[in-house]
Amino acid sequence: MDTLVIVTGGSSGLGRALLDAAPPASTRIDVSRSGHGGPDVVHIPADLADPDSWEQVGERIAAEVARGDWGRITLIHNAGTLTPIGYAGETDSDAVTANVLLNSAAGQVLGHRFLAAVRGVSCRRELVLISSGAARKAVPGWATYGASKAAFDLWVRTVGEEQRDRGGTLVVSVAPGVVATPMQAEIRDTDPHDFPGVSRFRDLYQRGELADPDVTARALWALLDEPDLTTGSVVDLRDRDAG
Repeated sequence: MDTLVIVTGGSSGLGRALLDAAPPASTRIDVSRSGHGGPDVVHIPADLADPDSWEQVGERIAAEVARGDWGRITLIHNAGTLTPIGYAGETDSDAVTANVLLNSAAGQVLGHRFLAAVRGVSCRRELVLISSGAARKAVPGWATYGASKAAFDLWVRTVGEEQRDRGGTLVVSVAPGVVATPMQAEIRDTDPHDFPGVSRFRDLYQRGELADPDVTARALWALLDEPDLTTGSVVDLRDRDAG
């Protein structure tokens, strides 16, 4: 039986790498504005910062789940943005709204729809939300981003308990670490007035210490195969490497 893999934000960076590293014989679907571009990757065009897109994407996910006799179904919500970087009350309000909608609300809404779609399916089912180390500490300039990812983590812990009670889907939150993606380039270009911690990320880049997206993607897929991974887990891949 085939594997269905759906990745939001799969056009570049970690999302693209996650699609490229998907298990063999996978039907791969990218949900993004610009698309993955690969010949074997289905593109669902959507701006997930726009709530009007959520129903359409949710219905498409449900249709894909119902379409095949799947042996495994995995949804990875990777789409996210740091924009606007800056102190609360000093940045563009519309951009803050889009940040919250994409980074937090979209993942919860699509996660809910995914769980509803796979509820009666008897195969391996996985829902992964891409989080961040910023969810667990205060980072001046990233208040909205960090709070949105913290919401992810609590949602996963709670839904994980629910799935243990009934449902049976593996639901996990994964912080991938500092990965060489377009988001990191955006961070390095930020004025220290808006992000006082920018020097750390510039130093990591200069020292060549950013994680390779392809390596990180393979590590995440390997994580999902670990027998001790339980639903509701909030994982930092850097901790796994250290262990």
